[in-house]
Amino acid sequence: MLKNPKHLMMPGHISDDMSKGISRCIFTASTLTYDTLRFGEFEDFPETSEPVWILGKEYNALTEKDDILSDVTSRLWFTYRKNFPPIGGTGPTSDTGWGCMLRCGQMILGEALLCRHLGRDWRWARGQKHREEYISILNAFIDKKDSYYSIHQIAQMGVGEGKPIGQWYGPNTVAQVLKKLTVFDTWSRLVVHVAMDNTVVIEEIKRLCMPWLDSAGEAEGATEMNGCLEGACAFAEEETALWKPLVLLIPLRLGLSDINEAYIETLKQCFMLPQSLGVIGGKPNSAHYFIGYVGEELIFLDPHTTQPAVEPSEDGQVYDDTYHCQHPPCRMHICELDPSIAAGFFCSTEDEFDDWCMRIRRLSCKRGGLPMFELVESQPSHMVSVDALNLTPDFSDSDRLERFFDSEDEEFEILSL
Repeated sequence: MLKNPKHLMMPGHISDDMSKGISRCIFTASTLTYDTLRFGEFEDFPETSEPVWILGKEYNALTEKDDILSDVTSRLWFTYRKNFPPIGGTGPTSDTGWGCMLRCGQMILGEALLCRHLGRDWRWARGQKHREEYISILNAFIDKKDSYYSIHQIAQMGVGEGKPIGQWYGPNTVAQVLKKLTVFDTWSRLVVHVAMDNTVVIEEIKRLCMPWLDSAGEAEGATEMNGCLEGACAFAEEETALWKPLVLLIPLRLGLSDINEAYIETLKQCFMLPQSLGVIGGKPNSAHYFIGYVGEELIFLDPHTTQPAVEPSEDGQVYDDTYHCQHPPCRMHICELDPSIAAGFFCSTEDEFDDWCMRIRRLSCKRGGLPMFELVESQPSHMVSVDALNLTPDFSDSDRLERFFDSEDEEFEILSL
């Protein structure tokens, strides 16, 4: 039996040596093709009475195994691909060896889009007729230049963040790139907020998700028309929604070379929140998408498998089997996690965001773990808003950028006891 997924050589599989030894997927067959990867050929979740948490949902490993596997399979699984159109017209045609964090960024954003358009309880089944919303989400990630969140778009937008095409990203960089790309997605109309300096500012987020508040404030004293202020009514109808769905990404560094054990319980609690989108991180130059935990092990989807690029059919349909991990996910001990991570949360309404704030405050009052970040009502005087800097892809002030954009994530403030 093989105890490391890299020892399984699937067609087109190319592994990252730097991730050696951190994952646990036990196989009962010595040779498998992609089409034979099914639940029965992998180690199931451990026979334990400890709860299994997957993105805010609790499962019993003894009695709800099928539900666990269905939930995991329904997450979008983005891996290395090969033979896609050259990035930038003349660039690489595969992201093997450098695109793992970009793929993890796709996975955490893909989860947000699933929640946004289909709901957290939506489930994928092989061969079923798919809803139009699902097809639209999948097409947004197809490996071609005109897809909103393709490897092409992420890699080229990363150039503006100081990352040449083909260079490995840290969690903070990919968060910043996703923030920029979502602006062009008028269908999803997400607000992606990247909380810097380990601080989440409630007032700032509400201003972003409810832009009509600023208009109403500017129109103070204006006459009311049909129950609303003139200034607010001047917005286009689609801009007056009470709340734009929020994707909150929080880049953090939870130690020096290893994760500080004081944060472990708090990190596990994040996977229990109903707003959880999971965590992107892993090891240096070897990223994973963490979706939950059981006991002291993190549960993750691994992008380090190279598959052929998929071309949609003329009617936009996509052969989607390779975009869902149809076997139990890998696991690794939480202490092996690199301290540089980005945690994600999705709030589709203001009530959900208020609920998230309440739960975070409760966590900060619990004993047994340190808060990973600070939640404040208004922006502290020592902080400078990233938006206020009016940063554009044409960056020239490297000193100013150093505060906001990572270089292998070394500029994070170190949180310690």
